[in-house]
Amino acid sequence: MAAHRKPRQRSFGGHKARTAFTLALAGAATATAFDGTGQAEPNLTPAQVKAKVDRLYREAEEATEKYNGAHEKATAAEQRLKSLRDEAARKEERLNSARAKLGSMAAAQYRDGGLGPAVQLALSDDPDGYLDGAAFAERAGDRQSAAVSRVRRQLREIEQLRGSARLELTTLRTRQAELKKHKTTITGKLDAARRLLSRLTEADRARVTGSTATGGGTGTRASRATTGARDTLRTPGSTAGAPTARAAAAVSYAYSKLGSPYVWGATGPNAFDCSGLALAAYRSAGISLPRTTYAQIDAGRRVSRSELLPGDLVFFYSGITHVGIYIGDGRMIHAPNPSAPVRVAPISEMPFAGATRVV
Repeated sequence: MAAHRKPRQRSFGGHKARTAFTLALAGAATATAFDGTGQAEPNLTPAQVKAKVDRLYREAEEATEKYNGAHEKATAAEQRLKSLRDEAARKEERLNSARAKLGSMAAAQYRDGGLGPAVQLALSDDPDGYLDGAAFAERAGDRQSAAVSRVRRQLREIEQLRGSARLELTTLRTRQAELKKHKTTITGKLDAARRLLSRLTEADRARVTGSTATGGGTGTRASRATTGARDTLRTPGSTAGAPTARAAAAVSYAYSKLGSPYVWGATGPNAFDCSGLALAAYRSAGISLPRTTYAQIDAGRRVSRSELLPGDLVFFYSGITHVGIYIGDGRMIHAPNPSAPVRVAPISEMPFAGATRVV
């Protein structure tokens, strides 16, 4: 019977299907490689790389400001949650104490409650004393009723606190999810920018990132250039024209941080993102600024470009996603991006969006 079996035919779902599926996967992987990382674009010029890297940095900075805002809100939610839990714990301690007193009252009432008031009066050897005691017992009953009311009120207050804590916990978890999402966006954009820059020669990479040294601004020449710029800018009168002593102090702080690395989410003292530098500079002058560029632009009085004075905060791009500290002569100190440290730059190098005078 086996000899009469028909030979088994290969279906399209066999080798051919596997081959087609493999080719499809290869195509998908190739398409992914084309998605902005530059691996599938080997012939980009340095100018094209710069354009792509600048775009990625802007997008990363926008995500960074969203991360900073979410982080600020998450921190506030966490503090509110802790406060609510602490208050609930204190009220629970008072409630337990009130319950213990109420239990003692109930036990005493149970022990003395075997005879009715009329019988106790009839059997009493001291009717006058009994009547005085009965009046006291009535007052004690009033106190017991008040104690019960206090316990009930405390229970309601604790339940309200627990409800508020549950809502705050939900808010906190939402903010934490936002943080995770923004962090993923930031790291993805920055990784893509690093991959693009890594394809350039050292000289081209230095030109693209604005460094005066080979090696992308990380070598000895870059250190000497940064040190020289810092020494030049720390000359007397570098804060001249600041409207107040606090504005001058903020400018002076910014000068002292020239050459510090850009790290997204950082507010100093050794690394900064753009809004983190503004926050730290004014914090050193005794003024508390909001964390994000979106909020910092409303932290003072708006001024026009023609009215700028040292210490004013200058903002860029239509989304208000970058900020610098104006130092005069059309220049600012800012934290540009991960490929460039805190440095002096003309405010004309980015689309100007507005300015604020904090003090």
